[in-house]
Amino acid sequence: MSQPFTVAIDGPAAAGKGTISKAVAGHFGFAHLDTGLLYRAVGARVLEGARAEEAAAALCAEDLGGDTLRTAAVAQAASKVATIPQVRAALVDFQRSFARRAGGAVLDGRDIGTVICPQAEVKLFVTARAEIRAARRYEELKTKGGVDSFETVLADVRARDARDADRTHAPMVAADDAILVDTSDLSIAAAVAKAIAAVDDVRG
Repeated sequence: MSQPFTVAIDGPAAAGKGTISKAVAGHFGFAHLDTGLLYRAVGARVLEGARAEEAAAALCAEDLGGDTLRTAAVAQAASKVATIPQVRAALVDFQRSFARRAGGAVLDGRDIGTVICPQAEVKLFVTARAEIRAARRYEELKTKGGVDSFETVLADVRARDARDADRTHAPMVAADDAILVDTSDLSIAAAVAKAIAAVDDVRG
């Protein structure tokens, strides 16, 4: 398939949208972009002393690699810089260009179906209960060592949800025509299958 075909996948942290996005992209041979990495990369630069707007304007593909972008501190910084309109504006063109590349693309984030790609052929909103997402994040952090208590992780998840949903510019909400995928009680395989079926329904 050479024509553009965009799959927009939104949802809160630790809902499983990254895993689902990679699986959908792999199944259909689409390119994949974790847009959260863009904000994490900007957040990481801010933690190093850079101004958020300048870091966003200067962002390049090389800034998106490395395990350092997966730390809790960077995640919190990313959530904060994502509330800055100038940062979001600087990253919009990059995302939209990626979305309409020939051969298909899957983008996951928090405002893909509502702001970045409102004309996406398929929109999914992947979510799960806050306690479930906190438990997943807690287990992930334990494998890396130096984990906070579960209660602290849950509080961070809820605070981030509120910040993402309440921001004035591009809040995290499900698009009106998005298909809801609640992974609270689904296996990874079942959630991926639901997402793939949604894309198949549109592609025919």
